[in-house]
Amino acid sequence: MLLLSACLVPAKGQSHESAGISNGQITRFEDPFQHIKQIRAGVLDVGYIEAGPANGQAVLLIHGWPYDVYSYEQVSKILAAKGYRILIPYLRGYGTTQFLSSMTPRNGQQSAFAVDMIAFLDALNIKNAIVGGFDWGARTANIMAALWPERVRGLVSVSGYLIGSQEGNMAPLKPKAEQSWWYQYYFATARGAAGYESNTYEFNKLIWETASPIWKFSKYTFDRSAASFKNPDHVKIVIDNYRWRLGLSKGEEKYDELEAKLAKAPSITVPTVTLEGDANGAPHPDPSAYAARFKGQYAHHTITGIGHNLPQEAPEAFADAILEVAESINK
Repeated sequence: MLLLSACLVPAKGQSHESAGISNGQITRFEDPFQHIKQIRAGVLDVGYIEAGPANGQAVLLIHGWPYDVYSYEQVSKILAAKGYRILIPYLRGYGTTQFLSSMTPRNGQQSAFAVDMIAFLDALNIKNAIVGGFDWGARTANIMAALWPERVRGLVSVSGYLIGSQEGNMAPLKPKAEQSWWYQYYFATARGAAGYESNTYEFNKLIWETASPIWKFSKYTFDRSAASFKNPDHVKIVIDNYRWRLGLSKGEEKYDELEAKLAKAPSITVPTVTLEGDANGAPHPDPSAYAARFKGQYAHHTITGIGHNLPQEAPEAFADAILEVAESINK
């Protein structure tokens, strides 16, 4: 398979590594997850993991809520070993990612995350990348592919097409479907915001358990990711994300034009593989409901016995989907 090069030299950001970490090229004997890097990109100082050769085809992997970069630990090992340059950023409100200004709104609306990721690619001087994601990460990847297809060479999206709008979210669902969104309505209240802040660890562990009911993750595995929820902006971003969906948070005016485009449910034209676990306990659309949204080369795979956190539960399947997209690009 032909691997396309991506430049390592930062353009609009200054890349540096966390204190106590060497600045040398990470070798195959080192653990990239012990080498958290930071780069200024847009309104953020983004913390991220980088694995694989600097001249490999760039692959951007985006996590969701309530998860973090460790969702892609095994995926990154598989793809880095095959010569890909893997980039796994912490989203705003997670891990070591920080806002550059205390004056920036702690905004959780969908387009803000996509703009963050475009700024992240810009800061690393990466022209385009294969982009993969699940949960918030899948929605972010969808938006990038829909609005900036020139930046997304191919897409892997768990649960398919997740772009929404405030207007669309006003339509009521059937009672059973509404029940599955209980936390969204909880977060809409002052009690819910206070409850999430007071019980972040327990709350997110419950989400892991209900979203992936078959997955028997260890305390170590959860605690490792739970550390990223201690970000000072985490609660604000999560609460705002779900309130924005219901129209209870206005968002920022600078994103209005992007949201107007997204409200039209734009098609995605880049080569795409969608994935779904048949044991996904979180709210998700049926694959038949979104297949028509993908107008380019497209394939869907359902993974048996896997829940919501598909990259961490089935890393080989997720990595295979990235390779499938890459192969279709390079034909």
